[in-house]
Amino acid sequence: MGQPKTSTRRPRHTSKVAVAAALVVMSSGCGMASGMASTERLQLEPISVSSSQVKDGGPLPSDYSCKGSAGNPPLRWSRVPEGTKSVAIVVDNNSRTGGEVNWVVFDIDPRTNELPEGSVPVGAVEGSTTSGKVGYSPPCDAQENYRFTVYALDGKVDLRKGTLLNETLKSIADKTIAWGRLTAAHIE
Repeated sequence: MGQPKTSTRRPRHTSKVAVAAALVVMSSGCGMASGMASTERLQLEPISVSSSQVKDGGPLPSDYSCKGSAGNPPLRWSRVPEGTKSVAIVVDNNSRTGGEVNWVVFDIDPRTNELPEGSVPVGAVEGSTTSGKVGYSPPCDAQENYRFTVYALDGKVDLRKGTLLNETLKSIADKTIAWGRLTAAHIE
């Protein structure tokens, strides 16, 4: 597979336990795996993430919030590196008051490159969110930023549906070889 390309993403740190676990996976390379050297964390390859309904830096349409009924927005990704064994998606907000994970989907077939609105790929598994719900927990705080992060993994997460959030995020972090993100600035 060779040396991964160096990413321009920088690590960030957070203080809340649940958010720290989520950000281990989702923020700009922060602590990707506890045994991973910081130079390795900075060498993750970027994945391109887009949506026909959400523009990066634009608002999250209310249909995908707790005011709507569409479920998750459609997502598309590309530039998944060779050697990817599975894909994971995590949706969270980077709140100043604690943050929240709204969705975790893992063990997505690495040949999959899109997710239709309101769906989960065949064979994929959903983990628990911050609220303990399994499945897409629509965002509600209109002023928060919501991040849709796609991870390329070097193995399957191989956990059961509804596994506790911290355990799921740690497993995703330990296997991440590349990631990319689409951020909605707030809810319409």
